[in-house]
Amino acid sequence: MKFTPLKPLIHCILTLFILFAHPRNSLAQNPIGVKNDSVKTIPDTLLFRIQSAQSAITEINAANKKGYDLEVIQRKLSDIRSNIDPLKTAFSVKGDQPESKGLLSYELILKDADSRLKAITEALVKSSNDLQRMAQQVTQLSGDSLLTATGNDAADKALYGQQIKDIKLRLDQVGKATGENLNSVNRLLASTSSLGIEVSNLRAQTAERLEQSGKLALSKQQPYFWDAPIKNQNKGATGNLILTSYIGQQQILKYFISTTWDNRLLAFLISVLFFVWVHHNFSSSKRTVIKRKIGTLKFDYLRPYPILATLIILLNITPVFEPGAPSLYIELIALVLLLLMTIHLRGTLEKKQLRFWFAITLLYTLLILGNAAVDDGLPLRSALMLINIFFIWLGVKMYRKTSFKVFPKKYVHAVFALLVIFNASAVVLNLFGRVDLAKILSVTGVIGLIQLISLSVFTQIMLDAFELQMRISSCNNGFFSRINQSKAKAKLKKALSVVSLLLWIMVLFMNLSLISGIWQWLTSIVSKPRVFGSIHFSFGNILFFTVIIYISNKLQKHVPLLFGEEKITFNESSGQKGSKVALARLVIIIAGVLLAVVASGLPMDKLTVVLGAFGVGIGLGMQNIVNNFVSGIILIFEKPFRIGDYVELADKKGKVRDIGIRSSKLLTPQGSEVIIPNGDLLSGRLVNWTLNNEYIKTELLLKVPADSDLELVNKTIKEIVSSQDAAVRNLDAEILINAIAADSVELKVLCWISNIYVEADFKNKFLRAMLINAPKNGIKML
Repeated sequence: MKFTPLKPLIHCILTLFILFAHPRNSLAQNPIGVKNDSVKTIPDTLLFRIQSAQSAITEINAANKKGYDLEVIQRKLSDIRSNIDPLKTAFSVKGDQPESKGLLSYELILKDADSRLKAITEALVKSSNDLQRMAQQVTQLSGDSLLTATGNDAADKALYGQQIKDIKLRLDQVGKATGENLNSVNRLLASTSSLGIEVSNLRAQTAERLEQSGKLALSKQQPYFWDAPIKNQNKGATGNLILTSYIGQQQILKYFISTTWDNRLLAFLISVLFFVWVHHNFSSSKRTVIKRKIGTLKFDYLRPYPILATLIILLNITPVFEPGAPSLYIELIALVLLLLMTIHLRGTLEKKQLRFWFAITLLYTLLILGNAAVDDGLPLRSALMLINIFFIWLGVKMYRKTSFKVFPKKYVHAVFALLVIFNASAVVLNLFGRVDLAKILSVTGVIGLIQLISLSVFTQIMLDAFELQMRISSCNNGFFSRINQSKAKAKLKKALSVVSLLLWIMVLFMNLSLISGIWQWLTSIVSKPRVFGSIHFSFGNILFFTVIIYISNKLQKHVPLLFGEEKITFNESSGQKGSKVALARLVIIIAGVLLAVVASGLPMDKLTVVLGAFGVGIGLGMQNIVNNFVSGIILIFEKPFRIGDYVELADKKGKVRDIGIRSSKLLTPQGSEVIIPNGDLLSGRLVNWTLNNEYIKTELLLKVPADSDLELVNKTIKEIVSSQDAAVRNLDAEILINAIAADSVELKVLCWISNIYVEADFKNKFLRAMLINAPKNGIKML
């Protein structure tokens, strides 16, 4: 049968007509059917709304239950207010005249309060937005008609009536709790805003007073000394003014202590480690073996339980960890140091000297009390001037007579000179009405003297502690037994002097309120971007580059000490050392160079240019340097010789003392050191006498008459060789006839000895023995 295209088309049309004409399909288009479907969707939509409402209520309840840290925020606000209230009081007492003392600390407190208030405001705004969103969500759910139960509800909706009532009740409870939280958050926002305005006003006053203080640094602030009133012009007695001033200072101190506890903890841990270190060494010195070697230990500043020394160490290193400390904090540290040194010196000073020391302590205490008073009355200014005059007299008297064995004289003279200059300047400034600056200079000068004394004690304590460590280490063949102790003590003393000088300068600037400005100035100089052609750099990059290279160089030089290797000498007892020292040096140098390049901030494209220039330099004239460097690396890994091996290269021979990156050192039997480039060691004919074993074969030539009994001669020679300590026992000596003459026979004696270092001594003892034993056996030597 033939296929015709029209038949399939006709079949499709008939099929579609039958489908659309069927009565069941026509019923699907009936409007009644639509009504029935809508009735069925009402329970489904209601169920979805109920589930959504329950989920929203659960989420809102969880958020309200979790809370918004409102109590914590309230405590933070109270803490901020307690921090700034004494500042407000201090500003009101000081009136219109600017007071430079403490203003920088005030600014620090207010700046921190401002940043804390901004963080609190941000948290409260976020909480307020969340609460408003949840309140709006509750309102929408409460107004939903599907969640409202009425008497005319359909039968299907009536089935959910109890659930709808429960949801409505929970919505009312959630809405009430959300509203209360929102009101609390808004109240805290208002309090935060009000407190922020107060902080801004106080910061503006502080900035204004700081500006006025700078402008009036040398201008007359109080009446001239001869015009000063008998009674202070400010309200209240001097004692009340001191108390009021100390309220503000106390708040500064409280704030500083609470915000820098981590720095103080680090200083405390260092002090505890010092205590444990010293106590452990004292305990070790009591062991019988060590006590027999070092005897009885006696130190002026150390005890088996070094509590006093630990406190002095702690108070001296505190400024390093707290450079932003307020002036009162430094003054109190100096006072505590005075008291601690009084405890130490009361058993060593004579009564007259001790009374003089007590006078210094008392006058310093009165000075810091008077320094806190805001009083322009004549009695207080006279008392301060008398104290200044006393310290001027003290500085002049002690300038020539006093010396400290741990410090150079120039340091000591500089401190006493500053004491005299600062107190003399304080007297002049007090006379002409600049009392604030006079107080600062007088306290700074006296604290400089106290720092000099305390730092001398600090240095002596550290020297005694290291002296104890050196003795214990030497007895145990430890690190300090491998170094020159007198040289190490001298370097340590010099380093401690530099550290003490830096600490003294830091405290000086802290008392003058200059440490922050100087630090910012130095930071700006070091970190400021600079341009040299197309290269961008900063002095900080150069500084880090230099420091890293310097430290790497020092470390690679002292690697043998760190690995416990003593200095190589030309004797039998100093044997071979592994190549770990040279390998460690290579690692330190490479790591140091890489770190230095990273710290320099040099971009990789610029580094590529530098390496290209370096390659040109190699091509022009640095082949030998690179050859020696590469040869040094090959020597480290190939290990043709080790430190301590006896090698021979051309006309040079000796003991390998050091394997460097560029060259190596040989110690010759004559005691001289020969520096040989690594390229020559690698490319030349190198003889290693001690690579696998140390014993060598040596030879001696002897002549005897032709008619001698050679058997007797051989027996005598073997007996003498076997009696030598340097001879190898299990290897017999060989005696060969080397030459024959008309009246003589030349014998060659070949024997093995323990190592090359005893060859000369072995020959000496052998020939001496032959001179003695040959005549006894009837052997004549020629």
